[in-house]
Amino acid sequence: MGKNTVLTEHQSHRSFEGFQKVYSHESNVLGCTMKFGVYLPPQAENQKLPVLYFLSGLSATEQNFIIKSGAQRFAAEYGIILINPDTSPRGDHIPDDPDSWDFAIGAGFFVNATQEPWKKNFKMYDYFLHEFQEVVKTNFPVNGEISVMGHSMGGHGALITALKNPGFYKSVSVFSPIANPSYGPWGIKAFTGYFGPKSEEWNNWDATELVKKYNGPPFEVLIDQGTGDHYYDEGEILFENFVEAAKKNGRVSTIVKLRKGYDHGFYYVSTFMGEHIKYHLDHFTK
Repeated sequence: MGKNTVLTEHQSHRSFEGFQKVYSHESNVLGCTMKFGVYLPPQAENQKLPVLYFLSGLSATEQNFIIKSGAQRFAAEYGIILINPDTSPRGDHIPDDPDSWDFAIGAGFFVNATQEPWKKNFKMYDYFLHEFQEVVKTNFPVNGEISVMGHSMGGHGALITALKNPGFYKSVSVFSPIANPSYGPWGIKAFTGYFGPKSEEWNNWDATELVKKYNGPPFEVLIDQGTGDHYYDEGEILFENFVEAAKKNGRVSTIVKLRKGYDHGFYYVSTFMGEHIKYHLDHFTK
C-alpha cells in the first residue's frame, strides 16, 4: 500500500475550479477492487490541505456523495480535500445476501466481521482506518489534519472510528446516525450476521456502548437529524441514547440540530452540508 499502491483514475471533472475525481485500487485488506471519490479544491494545486472524509449510508457507493451532496462548492471555498470511500467490498467473489438491500454488499457497517462467510472480506474498519488512510496520505496533498462526516450507517462509522481512536479526528459530524445499532432493526440484522448472536462483541462496535467507557481526550460531535425521517420514527437512529450516554460520560459533548420536516435522504443532507463543512473548517483552523 502507500507509494506502492497503483491508483486507476476513472473520472475527472472540473468543478468549482478544482477537480472531482474517482479512483480505484486493489485492497489487500478486503480482497477486492475498491473505488473512492476525491475532490481536490483549487488550493490543492500549490499547498497541502486538511482532509474531510464522508462515510455514506446503506446501499450507497462512492457516487452518492459525489453527485448528491453539493459539497464541492464549500470545499473549494474553504480549501478542504473531500474524500469518500465505498461502503463495503464488492465483486463477484464477495459473499452477499441477494435478498437484502441492508446487509452484506453495500452495507459493510464499517466493522470487522468475525463470522463466516463475512470475516474474510468484510473488514471495512481495518480498511478505512489503516489501508485506505495510507493510500490517501501517500497519494494526495494532505497536511495531516483529518475530520469525518457520516450519514446513517456512515454516521455509525464516523462515531465508532472516533471513539475507538481517541484524538484521531479534529472534528466529527453526523447526519441521522445509526447511533445505537444493538437496539435498531438495521443494526441487529447486521451485527447478528457479522458477529453472531448478541454478545459483548456487539458492544465493541456500538457507538452508544463505546461512549459509555470512552476515556480519551474530550471532543465534540455535531448531530443532525430531520424530524420527518421515518427511519428515526421506526427506531433505527436512536441518537438520543448516544447523547444521554455521552452526557453521563462527560468527555464527549454533543450539539444536536433538529431539522423540522426534513427526511433521511440527500435533499436533507445537501441542505445542511455547507453548515457542516464550515463546522469542520472552524476546527481545522483552531
